[in-house]
Amino acid sequence: MTGVESPAYVPGHGLLRGRTAVVTAAAGAGIGGATARRFLEEGARVLISDAHTRRLKEYEAELGREFPGAVSAVPCDVTDEAQVRALFDAAAAEHGRLDVVVNNAGLGGTAELADMTDEQWTRVLDVTLNGTFRCTRAALRAMRQTGGGVIVNNASVVGWRAQAGQAHYAAAKAGVMALTRCAAVEAAAYGVRVNAVAPSLAMHPHLVKVTSAELLAELTAREAFGRYAEPWEVANVIVFLASGYSSYMTGEVVAVSSRHA
Repeated sequence: MTGVESPAYVPGHGLLRGRTAVVTAAAGAGIGGATARRFLEEGARVLISDAHTRRLKEYEAELGREFPGAVSAVPCDVTDEAQVRALFDAAAAEHGRLDVVVNNAGLGGTAELADMTDEQWTRVLDVTLNGTFRCTRAALRAMRQTGGGVIVNNASVVGWRAQAGQAHYAAAKAGVMALTRCAAVEAAAYGVRVNAVAPSLAMHPHLVKVTSAELLAELTAREAFGRYAEPWEVANVIVFLASGYSSYMTGEVVAVSSRHA
């Protein structure tokens, strides 16, 4: 299959002007970093977070040069409840209120189930599902006090479809989908919307490091466009879910992909 070329980058339209946001796992590479940049381009003030402090600070400096006064950073390991609390306390202290939270932190890996260790299973679930739970809980506690907000979780199409070697990651992402739906039902009473995106294949440097070239080529060939998504294409959908354009959407999982199966 011949791949379709990636589209031109879409400029910002002020869709998040005046909003404040927290984006986890946003140290430059991948969907988190692309989302932080898109939010800034759409007029938001953004607090970025990541467990990798050096890369986080470097990306904060890079974005700060382009968007002076609109971006700050707080290191956070989402597997540590104390660090999650500190992140959201910092957001409240800096901005007074919190309008949008993007839970992007996740961890993958490849292991056949029969050979998977407890540590491999637990680590992926703790970052990807439990981390999303901790940050969603913190966001809901903050947003119910101020009367509204939006949470966008990063799931994956692997939560719908089977892929060998991905039992831990698929279980975690399916859990993120279920968490999103249940949180949305509870949060509606105080004006908070909770949705998720489910990307298929968004290329970034970390993915290249942990995935074989053969598997990446196979997954890319399965896509209708014959190419992977650019991280900013996923970020565009997150912007939509964070904006007023999706005001009647909650509890939804939106596929950013050409296929579910």
